[in-house]
Amino acid sequence: MRYRLTFIAGLATGYVLGARAGRERYEQLRKAAQRVSQNPAVRNTAESAALTGREAASKAFGTVSAKVGDRLPASVTDRVRSLRDQRGADEDDWGTSNT
Repeated sequence: MRYRLTFIAGLATGYVLGARAGRERYEQLRKAAQRVSQNPAVRNTAESAALTGREAASKAFGTVSAKVGDRLPASVTDRVRSLRDQRGADEDDWGTSNT
């Protein structure tokens, strides 16, 4: 599914960049994309996908840290902790909020 979405996004981008229909057609496409991105169903789906991704990353982090355990050097462990402490509580790794 991810590859299909990537292909469609690439196809749309290629069409927009390569279209010879002029500014009017570009504006039509931009407005249509804006309507889709502002659709509540699309927004809910995107937020749901982001939440699922965060949960999967958290689960993977737990699994990896359980397997790696204390095998990491203390300097690496301390650096990860300091970076985690610097980050805001309501921010994920990409600087977006969890809302």
